[in-house]
Amino acid sequence: MSIWRDQCCPYPRRANGKKENASETVWTPRTPLTSSFTSGHHLTSSGWSARAKRMRRTSLCLPGDQGKGGSSQDLLRMSRVCKRWHRLAFDESLWHSVDLVGNPQLDQALGQVLMAGVLRLRCPCTCIGEPHFTHTQHLRVQHMDLSSCTVSSPFLDDIISRCRRLENLSLEGLELSDWIIQSLSQNTELVRLNLCGCSGFSPDSLGEMLKSCSRLEELNLSWCDFSTDHVKAVVSNIPSNITQLNLSGYRQNLTMEDLKDLVERCPHLVNLDLSDSVLMTTSSFPILQRLQSLRHLALSRCYQIHPAALADFEKFPELQTLEVYGLVQDTYLPILSKSLPRLQINTRPFSGVARPTEATRRDRAMWGMTCRLVFRS
Repeated sequence: MSIWRDQCCPYPRRANGKKENASETVWTPRTPLTSSFTSGHHLTSSGWSARAKRMRRTSLCLPGDQGKGGSSQDLLRMSRVCKRWHRLAFDESLWHSVDLVGNPQLDQALGQVLMAGVLRLRCPCTCIGEPHFTHTQHLRVQHMDLSSCTVSSPFLDDIISRCRRLENLSLEGLELSDWIIQSLSQNTELVRLNLCGCSGFSPDSLGEMLKSCSRLEELNLSWCDFSTDHVKAVVSNIPSNITQLNLSGYRQNLTMEDLKDLVERCPHLVNLDLSDSVLMTTSSFPILQRLQSLRHLALSRCYQIHPAALADFEKFPELQTLEVYGLVQDTYLPILSKSLPRLQINTRPFSGVARPTEATRRDRAMWGMTCRLVFRS
């Protein structure tokens, strides 16, 4: 222990055993501050801090540490032992990703998790109260699933307004507001956004948000409470690099002119869902044919398209899947499949565009990523 203090201790040592004033205390190590664990580099104060932190962490086996799965409840219990354990339990590296599914009520716990520096948060179908943030700093969260949560618009705005680094976000089925949509505009790194079934915001705020989030690649705006002005705001402001888009459920609000504007603005679409748009006719086929990268197309319940006209999709060289539920009877489906041997027809009843978890999956993944800490009920 004496050798350690003589060679490596960073605390000041009085020279020659003489008594000195605190202001005159100097550090005079007997040997240069290098050793095998520093690889010949002089240790700075930050280096000592990092080494001390590693030494402290190795003295405890923490849930979720070293890439292992763990329980969020275990960490919270450990944080109440003492100040040191509280500091270790709320280390950002432990709260990298959290799955709170199964927790029926989230109030202060949600605020604590977000302030702990979580990057991935999964808590769909949860009742969210006031999160009680204790600081005004921006949150680090990048991937967040709040689908079908029970939460008031002011509390949701309090969360979204603190986010600036979101890349994947799902607010499916929530009541939003213009303030929330404006807060989303601050997240210019958004790649996937799921607003399926949302309501409560104006066409102007929607258009401004789409202009700001220019890196969007996947967008789900199906079955929102949209008017014709909302639809026009989408097709006029949607980023041109969108590759997957779900605009289903707009019946008379999505017109052929809107489709023309959409195809001209987004020529790189790979996955397009226009289901339940009753104004779509066979005249849309030449327009859709301009999308040379189109691989997945859904026109379910577009009742003005005659089943016999579906054979024209043989002219789409890149098309792989075609969803036409409600247009083709089960008895006619084998005949259609025979005339279109390259295509898989009616194999995807549910759209997966921008959704965090596909309907066919049974794991707890979120956009293909799993969470390290889970809530155990």
